[in-house]
Amino acid sequence: MDKIAITTGDPNGIGAEITVKALNYLDIPQDKIVLVSNRKILDYYGKLDKNYEIIEIPYDAEIKAGQVTKDAGEFSYQSLKKVCEIRPKAIVTAPVAKNALHLAGHIFNGQTEVLQHYLAHDNQLAEMLFVAKNFRVLLLTRHCALKDINLTKEIVKTKVKNLVQTFQTQFKIENPKFALCGFNPHSGEDGILGTEEIDILIPAVKELQAEEVNITMPLPADTLFVKAAKNYLHEKDDEYDCYIANYHDQGLIPIKTVAGDKTVNMTIGLDIIRTSPGHGTAFDIAGKNLADPSGMIEAIKTVINN
Repeated sequence: MDKIAITTGDPNGIGAEITVKALNYLDIPQDKIVLVSNRKILDYYGKLDKNYEIIEIPYDAEIKAGQVTKDAGEFSYQSLKKVCEIRPKAIVTAPVAKNALHLAGHIFNGQTEVLQHYLAHDNQLAEMLFVAKNFRVLLLTRHCALKDINLTKEIVKTKVKNLVQTFQTQFKIENPKFALCGFNPHSGEDGILGTEEIDILIPAVKELQAEEVNITMPLPADTLFVKAAKNYLHEKDDEYDCYIANYHDQGLIPIKTVAGDKTVNMTIGLDIIRTSPGHGTAFDIAGKNLADPSGMIEAIKTVINN
C-alpha cells in the first residue's frame, strides 16, 4: 500500500485526539493517509476535516477516557496487527498502554516489540531511534529493567551497523558520525567504576572502526549530551549525527528534556519505518480536549517528508 498508515492507539488515551488535531493541522491530501482505527473512537475525540480512508478495527466496548481496560488493550493490539498486514509505505502510531495490552493477554513491552513480531524476517531486529530535528539518540537496549540489561559485543556491533544503514537510506548521510555513551559513570574510570567499557564497548568499537564505521570510544554520558542540548536549543548543527545510549533513561532524559513532546520515536531495522510521539497515553487529560498534538505532528511530518 502506497499510503502512510496511522493507528490511534489506546481508545481511552489521547491517541485519537492528537491524531485528529495533527491531521487537521497538517492538511495532508486524502490519498496519502489511511487510518487504522474505529470511526466511533475518532468521532468521540474530534472531527476530521478530510474524509480519510479508515480501516475499521471493531470496538464495541464503551469508551472510558482515562481508564486502563482489557478492551482497549485488545483494540490497540489488533490495530497494530492490521497495520502490519496491510504493509503501508510507513507507519505512524499513537501511544498505547502496556498494562492494557497485558490485560488483553498480549505480553509485549511496547509497540516496537509487536511490530518486530509481525514485520521482522531474516533475523531483522527493530531498534528505537529518537529524533528531534538533528538531535538523534539510539537505544542499545529498550524497555527492560536496569538489572536485566545484557549487552554483548555482538549486540553493539549489530545495532550500530543497522544504524549506519538507516542513516544512509532514511537520512541520506553516507558516512554518519556516532558518539557512544559509556555504560558506567565516567565511562568506568579504567575499570574502577565498572568493566562494561573494557569488556564490551571498547572491543566492539575497535572492530567497527576497523570496518570504517565512524564511532567514538565510550564517552562519559553526563557531559556528552551538554553540547548536543545547546546545539538543539540554538538550532546549530551538531558534531555527531547520532548519540548511542546503553539504556532507556540514559538516552531519553537528555533529548526529552530539551525537545519535550517534539521528540519522535522512530522504529528502524525493519522494512517499514515507524514513527510515534515520544510521550504516552496521558490518561490524566484524556477526553478533556487538552492534548498537545506537537509530537504527533512531528511523527507524521518525519515520514511525509521522506
